[in-house]
Amino acid sequence: MRLNDDWHSLNEEIVTCRACPRLVVWREQVAREKRKAYRDWDYWGKPVPGFGDPQARLFIVGLAPGAHGSNRTGRMFTGDSSGDTLFGSLYRTGFASQPAASRRGDGLTLHDAFITAIGRCAPPGNKPTAAELTACRPFLAREWRLMPQVRVLVALGQMAFDWSLRMLRDEGYEVPRLKFGHGVHYQLESLHLLGTYHPSRQNTQTGRLTLEMIDDVFGQARALLE
Repeated sequence: MRLNDDWHSLNEEIVTCRACPRLVVWREQVAREKRKAYRDWDYWGKPVPGFGDPQARLFIVGLAPGAHGSNRTGRMFTGDSSGDTLFGSLYRTGFASQPAASRRGDGLTLHDAFITAIGRCAPPGNKPTAAELTACRPFLAREWRLMPQVRVLVALGQMAFDWSLRMLRDEGYEVPRLKFGHGVHYQLESLHLLGTYHPSRQNTQTGRLTLEMIDDVFGQARALLE
């Protein structure tokens, strides 16, 4: 019961956070004005908490909610092309119950996986500032502390990789200077750290990240856990 209370308290703090004025203005403006394709939606328009199995051994860290993705649906990586790529790969590697995520309550569950981000509010131009990410940093650390069973961390993109390293150092891991790249694998004590290019449309449509490439990373995560 205490663990459930801790998660509930943390998620309430995330959802009600108004620490960064620029982000508050932007996320609420987007939620009011909406995109034409989603004009009938009641946008979430708030910070987005982590999503998945709190007993998971796989911890996935992204950058921040998309303006018309998570900022609309209220669930990490749900409702945009990045999520389509990510959840498709998680499904193919056995971490998700279905290959698509459209909204909260769509039946999607994660198996032995948890998805979070270094930033919790949709930032203008998909570019949070260092100060904004610093303000969000305690949320990531608190999720991490509630999940001592994690054995594999997958960072989606260089910023998620770099800020995950900061979090791990703060949590007492001996972390040397590590270089980001797609498919990198580092072992830090009992933790395996993997990196992949972010599953953004910019990367998938240009061929910088293919389905085979992201499947290789999550396939490696699966193998490490087994």
